[in-house]
Amino acid sequence: MAYYLVEAAAKEERLPELAERLEKDEFLSMRPFGASVTFSLRGARRRPDGGVVWEEEDYCSPPLAQERAAVLDEYFQDLRVTAVQRDEGWAQIPWLRVFVEGVVIVLSSAKATDGLLLG
Repeated sequence: MAYYLVEAAAKEERLPELAERLEKDEFLSMRPFGASVTFSLRGARRRPDGGVVWEEEDYCSPPLAQERAAVLDEYFQDLRVTAVQRDEGWAQIPWLRVFVEGVVIVLSSAKATDGLLLG
C-alpha cells in the first residue's frame, strides 16, 4: 500500500454537495476505496492560497485512478500527488484550517478505516 500527499484546487461551486455527501457517508460503500476517501476528505485542509491538501492511502497505478474517476474529479482539479510515508502527509498539515466545515473528522495514526466514525 502507498500513501500520498494530495494537493488540489477545489471546484468551489461543488463544495456544498461534497460536504453533504461526506456527512451522509455516501462514499463509504464504494469499493475498494470508499472508507479511505471518506476519511481523507473529512481530514482535508485548506492552504492559505486556497488550495486543498490531504493524505490518501491508495493501491492504484497511476495513483488515485479509481478515486479520481468516481469522486475526486467531480470536486477538484489540478490534482498533484507526492509519495509519503503513512501519516507523514497529515503531519505536514495539522495547523491548516479544516477544508469542509461542519463535517465530523477524526485523525489518528491508525489505518484510515480504523479512525473513521461510522453511523
